[in-house]
Amino acid sequence: MCIWRSGMNPSLRLLKRLYPYRGPLTWALHACLVALAYTGAYALRFDFAIPSDELRRLVATLPYLVALRPLAFQSFGLFRDYWRHVGMRDLVNVTAAVTLGSAAFVLILLLSGQVRGMSRAVLMLDWLLAIFFVGGFRFAIRISREATSFIRARAPQGKRAFIIGAGEAGEQLLRQLSHDKRQQLRVVGLIDDDPDTHGRSLHGVRVLGGVRDLRRLVAHHHIDLLVIAIPSADRAQLRRIVDRCAETRIQYKILPPLQDLLAKRAEIGQLRDVQLEDLLGREPVQLNLEQVEHDVAGKTILITGGAGSIGSELARQVARFRPRRIVLLDRAENTLYFVLVELRRAHPSLEVVPVIASITNAERMAQVLRTYAPDYVFHAAAYKHVPLCEANVTEAAWNNVVGTLRVAEAAARHGVKKFVLISTDKAVNPTSVLGATKRVAERVVLELPYLAASGTDFRAVRFGNVLGSDGSVLPLFKRQLAAGGPLTVTDPEVKRYFMTIPEAVQLVVQAAALPEAGGRIAMLEMGEQVRILDLAEQLIRLSGYVPHQDIQIEFTGLRPGEKLEEELLASDEAAHQTSVEKIRVIAPTVGDPTGLRRGLSRLVSLMTLGDDAGVLRGIAALVPEYVPWQGSAAAEAVAIVPTTGQVA
Repeated sequence: MCIWRSGMNPSLRLLKRLYPYRGPLTWALHACLVALAYTGAYALRFDFAIPSDELRRLVATLPYLVALRPLAFQSFGLFRDYWRHVGMRDLVNVTAAVTLGSAAFVLILLLSGQVRGMSRAVLMLDWLLAIFFVGGFRFAIRISREATSFIRARAPQGKRAFIIGAGEAGEQLLRQLSHDKRQQLRVVGLIDDDPDTHGRSLHGVRVLGGVRDLRRLVAHHHIDLLVIAIPSADRAQLRRIVDRCAETRIQYKILPPLQDLLAKRAEIGQLRDVQLEDLLGREPVQLNLEQVEHDVAGKTILITGGAGSIGSELARQVARFRPRRIVLLDRAENTLYFVLVELRRAHPSLEVVPVIASITNAERMAQVLRTYAPDYVFHAAAYKHVPLCEANVTEAAWNNVVGTLRVAEAAARHGVKKFVLISTDKAVNPTSVLGATKRVAERVVLELPYLAASGTDFRAVRFGNVLGSDGSVLPLFKRQLAAGGPLTVTDPEVKRYFMTIPEAVQLVVQAAALPEAGGRIAMLEMGEQVRILDLAEQLIRLSGYVPHQDIQIEFTGLRPGEKLEEELLASDEAAHQTSVEKIRVIAPTVGDPTGLRRGLSRLVSLMTLGDDAGVLRGIAALVPEYVPWQGSAAAEAVAIVPTTGQVA
């Protein structure tokens, strides 16, 4: 060791500088392979009886080749390669490096005058043998390692598994599992619906059959785990595969979706449980958020309802676009604290301000906007549970209508550039207090003249049910499932539009940046509505149970205010295309601004009195299309609205 550090002679010191990656041992190995190839070329050319003059030529010219070829190897990075993972690209590099070395060798021979009498067959054989020895040595190391891994993989240890999908992803997963000692899986077969693959082998593992044969094959081979390795499968294909997996009554996992693999948010070996979001009736919407980043960077963003499921996800996504400051406003102290901690940990350089406040407090809203001077306000705070709003009419109207009015007025007064109201499809032809109050909120931000004249860009975003949001059907189903059932569904035919939380928030931030959405309602193309019954059955299957057998589903009947199906557009509304393919905008209908102001003023007075029936009549006067449930208290109250459209 001391020779290399101090007493190194000049030639060895030069070699150390020339070959810094693997040291003299790697250089010596490659020099030996080069010498072996060159000697072998002479031996083959002269039938292993090399004449004395050719032997002298070999000895005289070999040092040139031994010096030149490793230099070429280094220039192509061969000394930096991981030989255990060598592939076709490495073989191409070896060929190019050997060719470069051969060309340099011939040039040296020309310059030194030794090329005369040199056998061209020797040069060609040397080129071929050098590629064979240098490349073959690398592949031999990989083959020996994979043979060891294959023997280990075939050993009777770990869970016996099938990989569903014998395509590119299945091959990569199989190879990774054979290399990763941490994976306690023994892949004993592949499953693929392509009949051309049946009976073939991939890395020594046979394709045993199609998905329709899964139940029989699982029983025959005593399988413990199924791995779905088809990241490109659409929702219909995935549902069919999941249904077959569920029939086997054993555990199953899935690779991350293709978009996560391509974006490097996940790796091929990161198996996870199948999520209900994977099985929605349409493909997830991926919006281009470059415009959003340009729009949000350096701005101060205020998010009301910042501790809720939508508000907190909105804060997470906005934080990625490098805003100057995020102000999170909510009444819920505990959940606000946890969102604050999460954001500060994920974005330590971002200023995150927690504000505990009620949106119905006009003075507090004015103080907050005066203090933090937000550029944008995302208004996500609202009461959103249909039955609770039906039972608490005044409080629902106070929060959803007056709260929106107070925040919007403060935004207009304090120079906010954009105000985005988060609305709901329940505001279209509403049958519930929730839907009617959200429709009034839409009218507030889009139709009040003094708000429109303020210079603040008011806009709204309307979307369907958000899968997994606080109080939505999915968390309820999961709690019921954890208790052993039954899962409760209001009606076998009830349907809803569903979005994932990230989809909903992407729509909000994209709509905020979209020039065409100013003064309008933006909505996402939602595809087909999903039956809640199908959702419940899929969740039961994903949990390893059989619907209506292991876990029961009970039908409780529609509750007051609920519809069988939701709508995205009212009869007098028209959706227009925008520059973003999946987003449409709806121009607000021309209303009576004076009547709207008087109606709001009267509604506030009735709420102050706590007159629920009067509040319902006031809401109905502002939303003529509001049709409460027949026979409900709301219907009785609304029935006596004067025909003039004014509040009684």
